[in-house]
Amino acid sequence: MESYFILYVSDQARSTAFYAAVLDLAPRLNVPGMTEFLLPSGGVLGLMPEAGIKNLLGPALPDPSLARGIPRAEVYLLTEDALSYHRRALAAGAKELSGFKVRDWGHTAAYSLDPDCHVLAFATSTALADDHSL
Repeated sequence: MESYFILYVSDQARSTAFYAAVLDLAPRLNVPGMTEFLLPSGGVLGLMPEAGIKNLLGPALPDPSLARGIPRAEVYLLTEDALSYHRRALAAGAKELSGFKVRDWGHTAAYSLDPDCHVLAFATSTALADDHSL
């Protein structure tokens, strides 16, 4: 079984460029209507235009563009190099919400907003983070 996590985005090209820079990955698929990034853990991060999902599912689906600017999802990625990912996100235009710090659930994590206001978090095990100078 393969897991897909799809974010609805206002501008597919902009979001593709953002996530390619942040993840330091080329998309495995990038066609009108869908971009996919194969994450190192094996999951797939998809980017679909808001209009595309609305066209696909029709009037029964509330229009995702009406929630633009309101955080609707969080992408939380656990990696050994979380601080570097967070820094790339900021350099690519993310807005920082919370800096890289120890969290009470055993991770050291930083939070930002991507161009569509999805929450983006990069974390590492706190024990691992303690082994590196921050």
